[in-house]
Amino acid sequence: MLLKNKIAVITGCNRGIGRAILEVFAENGSDIFACVRTQSEEFTEFVKELTLRTGVTIQPIYVDIKNEAEVRAAVSLIVSSKKKLDILVNNAGIGSGGLFQMTSQENMKESFEVNFFAQIRFSQALSRYMIRFREGAIINIGSTAGLIGNAGTISYGSAKAALMYATKVMSTELGPANIRVNAIAPGITKTKMFDQMDERERAKQIGQMALKRPAEAREIANVALFLGSDLSTFLSGQVIRVDGGMTT
Repeated sequence: MLLKNKIAVITGCNRGIGRAILEVFAENGSDIFACVRTQSEEFTEFVKELTLRTGVTIQPIYVDIKNEAEVRAAVSLIVSSKKKLDILVNNAGIGSGGLFQMTSQENMKESFEVNFFAQIRFSQALSRYMIRFREGAIINIGSTAGLIGNAGTISYGSAKAALMYATKVMSTELGPANIRVNAIAPGITKTKMFDQMDERERAKQIGQMALKRPAEAREIANVALFLGSDLSTFLSGQVIRVDGGMTT
């Protein structure tokens, strides 16, 4: 129960790494504002089952993080609870692939809007609230795509690289308020994005891993658990690669 009596906001909880983080945080005692873009019966049932199993409080918030008005409404709802916010996990994002010369400006703009600008917008609003309590942790979900520079990742990798750079700036500026900011850079992970990858590129990257397999989403979530817990109270401004030992 590493997060007992803590409150977290997690974006992109509907599937993949975000859903795994939601589940792991709940299993470790955190009450959660679970942000998803659209409402679905399947997600509602998942939250109901998870709540009954863990005994925590999970409040779904339906917000399109590209929509500034919806973000303001979501932040207002969270702040109006008057509860101490301990953890913010910026996980929501979209995948994007294509060779540099074939990538449109519209594709680049959409990737940056969702994978970078929206994350910064959410963090700016909620960090102002977290500062009141002089304590907290912000966890940005980056990607090894933003560190390595593989072909076909100009939009996605560039946006994630920007988010991971911002992590270091945020840690410097929020550190005096005792708010820690770190990023996780997952390697290939079994999510919907994994299924959409080119098979040859996927096999190539797995071949470059010491462990020779993709990550399970819960393996990424466990690192987020560590960063959100009191086990990491002197860790800030770091980008932690969780990539199975990639050699590049």
